Amino acid sequence: MQLSIPEGPKRIVCLTEEPTEILYALGEGERIVGISAYTLRPPVAKETKPVVSAFLHGSVDKIRALEPDLIIGFSDIQAKLASQLISANLPVVIFNQRSLQEILEVIVAIGSLVGRSTDAQALVAQYMTHIEDIQDRSAQLPHHPRVYFEEWNDPLICGIEWVSELIEIAGGRDVFAERAREKGAKERIVSIEDVVAANPEVMLASWCGAPFDREQVLSREGFSGVSAIENEQLHELPPEIILQPGPACLTDGLDAITSILHPAG
Repeated sequence: MQLSIPEGPKRIVCLTEEPTEILYALGEGERIVGISAYTLRPPVAKETKPVVSAFLHGSVDKIRALEPDLIIGFSDIQAKLASQLISANLPVVIFNQRSLQEILEVIVAIGSLVGRSTDAQALVAQYMTHIEDIQDRSAQLPHHPRVYFEEWNDPLICGIEWVSELIEIAGGRDVFAERAREKGAKERIVSIEDVVAANPEVMLASWCGAPFDREQVLSREGFSGVSAIENEQLHELPPEIILQPGPACLTDGLDAITSILHPAG
């Protein structure tokens, strides 16, 4: 028997967008052999890599045919797909990051898997510097508006923990910060009455997997009296920069929220 020193997985399937973006950021995009249909970052990934999954579902046959030596997924929502892949004797890692700190830890963990620990730590340091810079500027704001983030509309689901943290960093006050720390989407369900009572000054929306319908929001009973609606502070954010727990939300996602909450100039 001859053994060799492992060099990390060389054929990786990414079931969500963030591991793809992380690997490309580390200069390891060539290791990726399959991606999610929702992958938009970086654009080269969608142009060159085969799509093998959506979010909840994926083709076990297509994935197995790629002969992956690692499959990376995200969250308990992909538990059924992960179970199917494991039953097919495929190697699967599922991360379940919810907070900004956990996102940074996943970046380092993925870096370690491909032998790029030092580079991953340096990348995290860059993200932290950016976050700290915005946090310092936000501390100087004369007013920190109440913010409601909507992740889904039927039922209404408020923002997940990392989104809530980004709002705070950008100078806002998440009106449902306590619920944001809940792990499951069901625990983050709110009612129209809850939102009206919270009276947010800014509403941010990014519906996971569906186009945002501004008119539907404006027509909700009682919403016309909400400060955010009265003052035309209803803003849509692209899902790919805010709802994926990876580099996108730490950079473009945070920047987008900051541009809304910080007065011009």
